Amino acid sequence: MERMSNAIRARRPSESNLAALAVDQDLKVILVTAASPGSGTSSCTLTLAGELAQTSREPVLVVDACLSDAGLTRAHKLEDRPGFLDLLATSQMAPQSCVVKLEQQPFDFLPLGGNGTLDPKALPQLFAALGQHYRFVILDGDAVYANSGLVSLAARVDGVVLVVRAEETRWEVAQAAVQRLNQADARVIGSIFNARRYYMPKWIYDNL
Repeated sequence: MERMSNAIRARRPSESNLAALAVDQDLKVILVTAASPGSGTSSCTLTLAGELAQTSREPVLVVDACLSDAGLTRAHKLEDRPGFLDLLATSQMAPQSCVVKLEQQPFDFLPLGGNGTLDPKALPQLFAALGQHYRFVILDGDAVYANSGLVSLAARVDGVVLVVRAEETRWEVAQAAVQRLNQADARVIGSIFNARRYYMPKWIYDNL
């Protein structure tokens, strides 16, 4: 597996709580999405995956399932490598052959790939194959209304985490996103309140 570099952000209470929930409820495949684009879904995905790796001390895989140009694959300059979409398109490719090891990260990474589409029918088989190697599979997805395949993806994972950006995501938009996920029979297990601004020293908030 090729080694790439990227520093993980500091852990936050929301990710820590979600990591404990995932371990306690024996969840395996988790999708991180957002109520609206630009909410910081990818950074929250990385932090949650790092927290899960440290909490469980078991293998964790981050999967780029973001079809937009702002995904982790582009950020790591891995556009030419096979990945998630390629594995959905064929069962002849070994999942581990597409996995990249991110330097200084406690988890592995599966790029988006490009030779295939987000086929919902192929997801269970791929998730089962990945589950043979990883305790947790964390998918970094688009915002709920960004593409039509996101909701189908959400309905086929064990749990969905919704990222809400502080002071930018309107409550009505977040509520509508949750309702859309519920209508698709997706299981929303929690949310991450991202980019929160502190109007007094953070240590005061931590001790309230």
